[in-house]
Amino acid sequence: MLSRRQLWALVGLTLMWGVNWPMMKLSLQELTPLYFRASTMLLGAVWLFVYVQRRGERMWPTGAEWATIAWLGLPNVLGWHTFSIFGVQELASGRAAIVGFTMPIFTVLLGAVFFGERTTPRVRLAVVSAAIAIGLLLWHELSSLSGRPVGIAWMLGAAFSWGLGTLMFRRARFQLSPMVVTVWMLLLGSLVLWPLAIALEPVPHPASFSGPMWLALAYGVLINYGVAQLIWFGLARHLPPATSAMSVMAIPLVGTLSATFIVGEIPHWQDWLAIVFVMVAIASVLLPPRAPAATAARTPAQ
Repeated sequence: MLSRRQLWALVGLTLMWGVNWPMMKLSLQELTPLYFRASTMLLGAVWLFVYVQRRGERMWPTGAEWATIAWLGLPNVLGWHTFSIFGVQELASGRAAIVGFTMPIFTVLLGAVFFGERTTPRVRLAVVSAAIAIGLLLWHELSSLSGRPVGIAWMLGAAFSWGLGTLMFRRARFQLSPMVVTVWMLLLGSLVLWPLAIALEPVPHPASFSGPMWLALAYGVLINYGVAQLIWFGLARHLPPATSAMSVMAIPLVGTLSATFIVGEIPHWQDWLAIVFVMVAIASVLLPPRAPAATAARTPAQ
C-alpha cells in the first residue's frame, strides 16, 4: 500500500509528465525542436547533477561504465527525446502522447523477439489494442486536409526506442545508481544534440521570446527534467506494478485534457477512443495477474 505522501507524489508526477506534452508544443511555437531539446536537456541535467552530487552519491563513471552509459543513452535519450520532439512538432500534443505511450507494448514485443520472453493472451490483446489506437489516429491524420501522418511515424519511432532502451537498461550492469546513470545519459545526449541543432536549425533569438515561452522552457528544465525525475526515482523502488501501470495509463489522458487549456487543441472522437485502447493495451502488459484464490486466502494467515 502507498502512504498518503507517496500517493500525492504519484498524482503530482502523473500531472507533471502529462502537462509536459502541451508545454513542449507551446515551446515549439517560438523555438525549433533540436534547440529546445538540447537546451532543456542540458540545463535539466546540470540541475540534477548538482542535486544528486550534494546527496553524496558517486557521480563519476569508470572506464567500462562510460561505455555502458553511452550505449544506453542511444535509445533512452537520443532516440526517445529526439523522435518525440519531432512528433510533437507534427501532431497535436495529446495525440503525440497517446502514440508515445504505446512504449510498454514495444517493450514486451521486443523482449519476446530478442530475449525469448513468453507471450501470453494478454500480450496479444495489448498488441491488437495498440494497433487499433494507432489506426484510429492515422485514420484522422490521413482524412484531414492538414493531417500529418509522418508525426505518427516519429512517435512510433520514439516509442520503439524507449521500449528498446527499457529492455537494455534492465539488463545493464553497473555500480552507479540509476539516477546517476540517467543524469549522465542526459548530459551526453545534450552534447550530441547541440552540434546537430547548430548545424541544422537557425540560431534562436531569446530576446524575442514571449513570457509563455520562457515559462514553457522553465517547465522543461525544472519540472520535466528535474522535479519529476526526482519524484520518480524516489517512488520507483516502492511503487507496486499496478500503481505504476495506472500512472502510465493516465499520462496520455492528462496530456490530451491539458492541451485544450494550454495550446487550444480540441480532441476528436478518434483521440478519446484511441486513449481507451491504449489504456487497455498498457493495462494488459503492466498490470500483474490476479493471484489464485487459494493463495490469496492463505496469505493473511502466513
